[in-house]
Amino acid sequence: MSRLRGTRFGAQGRPVTGRLAPTPSGYLHLGNARSFLLAWLWARHEGGHVIMRVEDIDRPRCKHELREAALEDLAWLGLGWDEGPRAGDPPGEYDQHTRFELYRQGLNELIEGGHAYPCVCSRKDIEKASSAPHGEEGAVYPGTCRDRWDSWDQAKQESGVEPAWRFRWEGDFENFHDECYGTVGLRPAGFGDFVLWRRDDLPSYQLAVTVDDALQGVTQVLRGRDLLTSTARQLALYRALGLVAPEHWAHVPFIQDAKGRRMAKRDGDFALARLRESGVAPERVIGMLAFSAGLMERPGLMTPAELVGEFRPDRLGGEDFVVTEEHLAWLHGK
Repeated sequence: MSRLRGTRFGAQGRPVTGRLAPTPSGYLHLGNARSFLLAWLWARHEGGHVIMRVEDIDRPRCKHELREAALEDLAWLGLGWDEGPRAGDPPGEYDQHTRFELYRQGLNELIEGGHAYPCVCSRKDIEKASSAPHGEEGAVYPGTCRDRWDSWDQAKQESGVEPAWRFRWEGDFENFHDECYGTVGLRPAGFGDFVLWRRDDLPSYQLAVTVDDALQGVTQVLRGRDLLTSTARQLALYRALGLVAPEHWAHVPFIQDAKGRRMAKRDGDFALARLRESGVAPERVIGMLAFSAGLMERPGLMTPAELVGEFRPDRLGGEDFVVTEEHLAWLHGK
């Protein structure tokens, strides 16, 4: 049994639990807000619990003022949560950068179980490797270091660089059900062994999220469709660590700008903070997001609480939504 199971927040009884997990590396935009709204609605529709978790493991890019802005923005939208920090609270146990020892414990268990190995390959090395196949995410790690070193110390001494740790991902297929995409089957060989602990001594997203969702009792995960393949990786980690995985998954389409580009945190015009400053009512934002997700036939003023009864994952579909000038005009009350 994994030693992590005895840690606080162990999932006993598994009540319905969802989570909001902003990354404070930029201001939240409409695309982020829609994913958080849908995650909140899913949990509340099932009579469940909502956790706020700040995913700030990438310390060079994450800023305290952006953490504050994210917490303020989500509260402004009416997405209340049952556990986790509010704006003005100091960092604590729901901020990932305070939980590195838990992630290190998970890494050590994977090492002891033979599921992890040291790797000195850079991205450039992988791209240049003649044996590296290419998949939908680009160059696939060809396993150069899989059986190359006996220990992390040996890898460092002989290579002269700080090694990362990779997961030894084995098996024919990783299968799961997604509420938006149905049955999904991914072959590990098509994606390659993935990083667990980075060369700059930071845990990977895959490891941190797996440990946190398990220890915080998360039963449903809703996030953007770009993370669909992450679910396969994380299910493999749950199994290797002996942890209980979330029972339900949903990967939702994106919101795109008028040029068909996925919204990003650099798009200031779509930032929630800017919409707030310009006087846009949160009910307009919620109404636009609900319309974009197929929960309303046309945009209208709405609160999250009013949408709880309308939510069903199977209504979300798999098509991206393009925000037009007309949509923006309505959003600003024009």
